[in-house]
Amino acid sequence: MTSIPCHKCNRIVENVGDNIKRVTCSHCVINLVGLPDEPKQRKSTGRPAGWHFMNEFVDKDGRVFHKGKEQPDLKGTLPPTKVSAPKKKAKRRTKEEILIARDKEKKAALRKAHKKQKDFLNHKFGG
Repeated sequence: MTSIPCHKCNRIVENVGDNIKRVTCSHCVINLVGLPDEPKQRKSTGRPAGWHFMNEFVDKDGRVFHKGKEQPDLKGTLPPTKVSAPKKKAKRRTKEEILIARDKEKKAALRKAHKKQKDFLNHKFGG
């Protein structure tokens, strides 16, 4: 392994093979090619999730889609599709909340059993 100067700017390029005659440094390559563009961010279309799976979807501007394919001959003939809001996910309870709820259920069952025994002793039968 040797070091050779760049053929454009004469910067020394290290770790070059022995049989290499000419080399271009990384700085010159970037100047030739340019820096890579940042990946493009997705733009929202304003349509709801899964609109392209619907049998029929009509956009706000009147464009009609059947299973995601636009039907230009039907544009403006149908009212816009009303989309219901997504269902809210239930909040996950903490261990403490679960234990408190279980304790309330046990106390209610004990009260009910105690009342049943009192009614039995007092000759009060349900009915």
